[in-house]
Amino acid sequence: MLTKIIVFIFGSIVGSFLNVCIQRMPKSESIVWPRSHCPKCKKRISGYDNIPFISYILLKGRCRSCKERISLRYPLVELLTALLTVVLFNRFGLSYNFFLYMVMLWGLIIATFVDISHRIIPDEVSVGGMIIGFIMVSIKGFSFNPLGYTFHPMLRSILGIIVGGGIIYLTGVIFDLVYFKWLKRPAINGETESMGGGDIKLLAMIGAFVGWQKALLTFFLAPFLGIFVSIIILIKKKDHTIPYGPFLSFAALICLFWSDKIIQLILPLK
Repeated sequence: MLTKIIVFIFGSIVGSFLNVCIQRMPKSESIVWPRSHCPKCKKRISGYDNIPFISYILLKGRCRSCKERISLRYPLVELLTALLTVVLFNRFGLSYNFFLYMVMLWGLIIATFVDISHRIIPDEVSVGGMIIGFIMVSIKGFSFNPLGYTFHPMLRSILGIIVGGGIIYLTGVIFDLVYFKWLKRPAINGETESMGGGDIKLLAMIGAFVGWQKALLTFFLAPFLGIFVSIIILIKKKDHTIPYGPFLSFAALICLFWSDKIIQLILPLK
């Protein structure tokens, strides 16, 4: 229990940093300088006002200097990161896979909240995460063979990148060709591309970490997660477009933990 508490605290601290990334990356601002400050009055936030969860509660959700309301996103990201870090620890223990998928988790959380707010996924997350994922998975080749190097993890990561990015790219191309060219349907909110480049790179990043099988399963699972939200947005806002990154991220985490059970449910073994 003590170890889990420590992991939870660590996750909440990381979540605080992820909030900085979510706030600054879309604006192309440095995530290390200047120090944390209120986005409204620009006053620097003191250390005692930057404690995950606790500071938000003590400040009653308002900036100490300007009294403007602090977005609920800040404690939400901290709590989500802390809880999911504990979930990863319960599944993988203090192993290399724990650190591997924890890095992927960080990227997915940033991508999710940036995509919700700005409808973009920063390349620092998708492309940078893809490179980091490939390197970290490739390193596992040393652990499988103490006397040499096994290329299987590296090849699995490469296939994950190709399949993850390729299948979502081809799906978008085929849909656009049929919908806009053959059926001559009008542009959706001025856009003639159904799938954004950020989504393509995000699934490629996911594939770098989890391999082509889970990336493929993520691709098929994400639409089912997004369809209900799409209907709600369509009814309330009359908007046909939705940020797809959150559903890819959620589907990736589901596949990370339960891919075998999902496959058995779809293709039961006799």
